[in-house]
Amino acid sequence: MLTKIVIAGEGGQGVQAIGDILAEAGNNEQKEALYIPNFGVEQRGGVSVAFVQISDEQIGSPKFKSADIVMALSERAVQRTKQFVTGDTIFVYDNSLIAPPEVDDEAIGLQTYDTVAPEAFADAVSEQPKSGKIELPRNAKCVIGIPATDTAQKELHPRVFNMIIMGAAVRAAGVVKIETVKQALESKLGKKFADNPKLREMNHQALQRGTELVGEALAKEGALT
Repeated sequence: MLTKIVIAGEGGQGVQAIGDILAEAGNNEQKEALYIPNFGVEQRGGVSVAFVQISDEQIGSPKFKSADIVMALSERAVQRTKQFVTGDTIFVYDNSLIAPPEVDDEAIGLQTYDTVAPEAFADAVSEQPKSGKIELPRNAKCVIGIPATDTAQKELHPRVFNMIIMGAAVRAAGVVKIETVKQALESKLGKKFADNPKLREMNHQALQRGTELVGEALAKEGALT
């Protein structure tokens, strides 16, 4: 079975890190996995997109026109990813749509992967329209909103927002195990975790919370995968 995933957000939200980790988790489970980044004009405030494919068989092409899972982390990301939505797509978006705070050098989530300076990300987000009237895809199999940013800010830490998204992607796609994702994360941030075990615990909590949010939303929609 081939699963195609699109993750999109503003530069600085850790989109590419999520794609990288998901692909590594797929490889660690002896699956075929392919991750293609699309930075676009991220450094100038554009939308960053990660394309991930995970399959039990050989992947035929690095590109695809439709996705099984779409994760949109900002208003502009919603617009950018509509082209990948079909009647078989589960479309997940962050319905809190609140910009995370600026990032310092402390590694908690995956911001250490970011390719844009925090201040540039903050400026880009501040320029986004936040009308609250987002036109979501109408042709998707299922459209669900999860309060990823709000949950990170109120329950855990603002900077584990992208870890909540990671957990949400794992639950929505259902192609890799959460434990395998934790192992992949360990290979990236293991030294930081060793220096401060609380960081590991916080990241793991965020992953679990992301799976719960999507599970609850899918249950309400009657679209459990």
